Amino acid sequence: MKDAEQPLFVPVRRSSLGTLTPLTARLPQGPRVGIAFTSVEDLQAATRPGQDWIRLAEPALRGLLRPLGIERIQVDPVLIAADVSQPSLVRNVPVAA
Repeated sequence: MKDAEQPLFVPVRRSSLGTLTPLTARLPQGPRVGIAFTSVEDLQAATRPGQDWIRLAEPALRGLLRPLGIERIQVDPVLIAADVSQPSLVRNVPVAA
């Protein structure tokens, strides 16, 4: 099986309406990246307890990230954490319809 065909386990954010959005992160150098794992166990070890996730092929994940201008996928990151060195005043702002 080719790597591109290997299913990935992608952490997602669930909206109040049930819409799922893949989580992204920012590298220390600044660029945004998609996040994916090669196993559920690796995902659970690196994320918060109860983190929602979906299973996607790499091309499908790239298709979701491309409109956001994200070209890189970070596979099996060890830890996903908020950057607390740059506090944000805005969090979880609902999008107006």
